[in-house]
Amino acid sequence: MRLKPYEQRWGPSIGRFQFITQDLPDFSHVQQVQAACAAGVKWVQLRVKNQPTEEWLKIATEAQKVCRKHGATYIINDNVSIAKIIKADGIHLGKTDMHPAQARAILGRKALIGGTANTFEDIQRLAEFRVDYIGLGPLRFTPTKSNLSPELGIEGYHQIMTQVKGEGIWIPIVAIGGVVLSDLLVLPQTQVHGIAVTSAITQSEDPAATLAQWVKVMQKASF
Repeated sequence: MRLKPYEQRWGPSIGRFQFITQDLPDFSHVQQVQAACAAGVKWVQLRVKNQPTEEWLKIATEAQKVCRKHGATYIINDNVSIAKIIKADGIHLGKTDMHPAQARAILGRKALIGGTANTFEDIQRLAEFRVDYIGLGPLRFTPTKSNLSPELGIEGYHQIMTQVKGEGIWIPIVAIGGVVLSDLLVLPQTQVHGIAVTSAITQSEDPAATLAQWVKVMQKASF
């Protein structure tokens, strides 16, 4: 069987369920990572905002220890310098962050590099830059993002993924932005690789229990 390009490079290692931390007053990033890993999550992205470098580095180092203990892939959001210092598994870059080619030059060939897309044209550009995965969204409104791009909705994912497959682009694409548990019944039909989730878990009454529920449902989902 002929392997798709991303399978030649990474096999099944791009997470189908990606948990992203966020700044919360009563639930630290490290606590969020601990809860995610304890629930069985194997892909964690640390998304710290508006912190001085020293504090950023402290949080990133502590969270990495948890991920390594549980064998989870550990991605840093935006901050390439910290990803390099701690030797994280990879980096996720927003549309206004460092160019993927520059990040690759800094982090090396083995680092996972993800990018954010809101349109098919974004995906085409990221494919040219040879990123390892793409976060496509938003599915719907999410409070974790300012200057939010237009919502795609399920139909938007269908349309874009049809274009993606038609162009022969095989980079794993995950749905992000306002994803809720019931979406796991319909998102696989769009041919996305998986999902990335933040607020549906961190803003629930019992994040640990919610995480466990998501992991359980994801194991049965048809991604």
